Amino acid sequence: MARASRAEAGGSASASTESAATGSSPGLVAVLVYDGLCAFEYGIAVEAFGLPRPEFDFPWYEFALVAVEPGPIRMLGGMTATVSAGLATLAAARTIVVPGWRHHQAPVPPALLDAVRQAAANGARFLTICSGAFVLAEAGLLDGKRATTHWRYRDAFRARFPRVQLEPDVLYVDEGQVITSAGSAAGIDACLHLIRRDYGSKVANQVARRMVVPPHREGGQAQFVEAPLPAHPGRGIGEAMDWARARLTETITVPALAKQAAMSERTFLRRFQQAAGMAPKDWLIRERLYRSQALLESSSLSLAQIAEACGIASLETYRAAFRRVFGLTPARYRERFRRPAAGDVAGKTGLATLVRD
Repeated sequence: MARASRAEAGGSASASTESAATGSSPGLVAVLVYDGLCAFEYGIAVEAFGLPRPEFDFPWYEFALVAVEPGPIRMLGGMTATVSAGLATLAAARTIVVPGWRHHQAPVPPALLDAVRQAAANGARFLTICSGAFVLAEAGLLDGKRATTHWRYRDAFRARFPRVQLEPDVLYVDEGQVITSAGSAAGIDACLHLIRRDYGSKVANQVARRMVVPPHREGGQAQFVEAPLPAHPGRGIGEAMDWARARLTETITVPALAKQAAMSERTFLRRFQQAAGMAPKDWLIRERLYRSQALLESSSLSLAQIAEACGIASLETYRAAFRRVFGLTPARYRERFRRPAAGDVAGKTGLATLVRD
């Protein structure tokens, strides 16, 4: 799946990219609203980009709602919204969010297609949630690119847009200028990923904590098609996870984890797999890698020292695991996301890769 970085929770947040380091604005986020808008997908965009962030001492995103059509907007569920800004506002946007579309078979107004094409030519970034990918695909902005959408629409999407490389079993795909996400809740993952690209994992983690969601989810859409995994691990599994996170530098065995969960090893392995979507060994590797990201961003420790501090046996093992999970080397990640020292205004770029388990 498309993977984004994650750091451990806790501590005050400081931005790690140029916009925050220099006090400049990360630009205008424009969210499209239209008749038939899903309030949940709209709310994800508002929560991620539109809320005041007094916890941060650097500029946050500017935010605007943009009406696709004039007049009152009739949202699903019976609400009506009045939006003053029209499609001309997209010309000033750095980021445009398409929070779904009224129906995946509904036509896209020519004026909207023209506006998004012009915004793309101006260098705007796009983030789609669920069926919002149909809008960008109709505009031709996904031709030759990888993309995803809700698993229910995958066959219709493939048939209608053969020039797009559909990735049906992931939560989101980052193609640089365009991020597409799957069913509604995957929009949270995609928004956090974009924040992570702009500010680094520590800030994204703070935003996730305020939203009360995991900063990073494992797995892809396939796990939700027929057999959804529980949103939260059971009490015993959760306690074992917390116990392990506090001891990542130590050797952690399955028997020790099972003891913390007050379960037999067989029961623990079954329930852990159900809760985490992976075996305990794989989960521990990822937790150690997530811990290392915070050190890569905020410390001057060598890679060997970071590997040791995170309980990883060797530098070679660390490099290979990091690249396998995140699609780039620890050194490259540090180059992109390390918090600048005073006077350092080197720009940072975000992850633009899709990595599979």
